[in-house]
Amino acid sequence: MDFEFSEDQLAFRDSVHKWVDREAPKAWARELERDEHHYPFALWDKFSAAGFHGIGIKEEFGGQGGDVVTQMILGRELARTLGGMAWIWGITSFAGSKSIGIYGSLEQQKKFLPEIAAGKLRAAIAFTEPGGGTDVLGALRTEAIRGDGGWILSGEKIWSSSAHVADYLLVLARTDKNVAKRHQGVSLFWVPAKSPGIKVTPLPKLGMRAMGSCAVHFENVFVPDDLVLGEPGRAWYMLLPTLNNERIMVAAFCMGVLDGVLEDALDYMKQRKAFGKAIGEFQILQHYVADMAIWQQSGTLMLNYTADLQSKGKPCHMESSMVKVMASENAVNAADLGIQILGGMGYSAETDMQRYWRDARLWRIGPITNEMARNGIAEGLGLPRSF
Repeated sequence: MDFEFSEDQLAFRDSVHKWVDREAPKAWARELERDEHHYPFALWDKFSAAGFHGIGIKEEFGGQGGDVVTQMILGRELARTLGGMAWIWGITSFAGSKSIGIYGSLEQQKKFLPEIAAGKLRAAIAFTEPGGGTDVLGALRTEAIRGDGGWILSGEKIWSSSAHVADYLLVLARTDKNVAKRHQGVSLFWVPAKSPGIKVTPLPKLGMRAMGSCAVHFENVFVPDDLVLGEPGRAWYMLLPTLNNERIMVAAFCMGVLDGVLEDALDYMKQRKAFGKAIGEFQILQHYVADMAIWQQSGTLMLNYTADLQSKGKPCHMESSMVKVMASENAVNAADLGIQILGGMGYSAETDMQRYWRDARLWRIGPITNEMARNGIAEGLGLPRSF
């Protein structure tokens, strides 16, 4: 079994690592994150200048190329200092390159992918509905009905991150109610975010503050036929192959958080003195960082293995769910131990442990709860469906 990085991938990882330390240090991330009412456009612009928005987009459409392994490397390195703000890159990458790039028409790819790759187009995902959470299809009330030359979209979405600054929204809506199963008759729309009939309302939240999350209300919003992605009524079938990619990327972000936590914990333990010696000499704190290192090593192996499977087109639904659960829970646990190691300073907004904890805590909930992921793992082992 060989899923080690190639020389090009190692060089890419090293260059991104240096870029992050230079262009997106932790101190700056703390400043950006303090004010949840101001989207970090400066961070987006830095990503654009570095060409990060083009990762995963084919060169023929102005991108840098690269498979899920390359994206995983980038996501992990960004999250090492930025935590949840790494999603500033990740959301448009998923909504754009992983949607239009996979099931968009050639015309749609030619029109939108170069804009995304250049950092000139921001996107947001609008799938979740009030009262829905992980039960996306069961709670789906947003609908689109046929109009003259397009569709009339009405409904409400929630937790649509960066919708308030997005140029386009990737919207899941029901287009046919007369279906045998609820995953049938749903369609994907690429909706201009400033269309008449759209109202966006920011939502305050615990973590991932700077990028903003929003409720989005659609009232008779016209969407032309050329902004439907793929075949109407078959959106769920199109989305399924991208779900593994999303879980792998979430795991990569979580591993980046764990990397950042371990860095800070070790630095603090070497410098902080108590009872006449460095706290790094205390056995219990050594056990804490040893646990972090164990989680880091095991998570790295599982993440690299799963990303390798995905990049080769091999089945990895079970593995992607496992690594998402594993990495998110370990990241939260590591950040919690990091707060404990730093004591009062760990609880302070002047350090990053509390920021890592607040951001990583969401990844136990989304894009799929760890409980639901475990249900799927158990079902994959031959046990009956539990929901």
